[in-house]
Amino acid sequence: MARTTFQGPVRSLGGIYQQGPATVVDITTSTTLTPEAHGGRIISVGGSLAAALTLTLPAINVSTNPVTSGPGQDPNTINNEGVVYTIWVPTTISTSSLKIGTDGTDKFVGSLISVDTDTSGAVVGFTAGATNDFINLNGTTTGGVAGTWIQIVAIAANKYMVNGMLNGTGTVATPFADS
Repeated sequence: MARTTFQGPVRSLGGIYQQGPATVVDITTSTTLTPEAHGGRIISVGGSLAAALTLTLPAINVSTNPVTSGPGQDPNTINNEGVVYTIWVPTTISTSSLKIGTDGTDKFVGSLISVDTDTSGAVVGFTAGATNDFINLNGTTTGGVAGTWIQIVAIAANKYMVNGMLNGTGTVATPFADS
């Protein structure tokens, strides 16, 4: 698919939306995410994975456009600030796990809400610690039950903002971890 660029802000009085089969990307094996293939799309994972699956986020690049790119923004920029990754678990992760990680330099900021779906219905929030660069879902206590979703945005150098709803079972626990 060709890349289309716009110069300056885009304004729509009627709304902008995506539709069609390319808006949902099914992932069944460990994958390094890219802005071109996964950014702005729904990344569907889960089900009966044969083995643990790892999604690796790209390193955040906040470089400026070179002076040779003008006038305006460089359509071939490697800057990926603002790219949004939405991860959805349509069926409960079973017999394995889903790990979402960074390059180790980039860290998570933000919070995830976990819901105990099988007993008490307890709702607990977990906030990323200063050194957390992984989100681990196990299909039970740390989330990954059907309906789990996480949105991750590259917001600044070394910072991925995260929010979402994790469906879990039993006594829910933090999904945030260090590599």
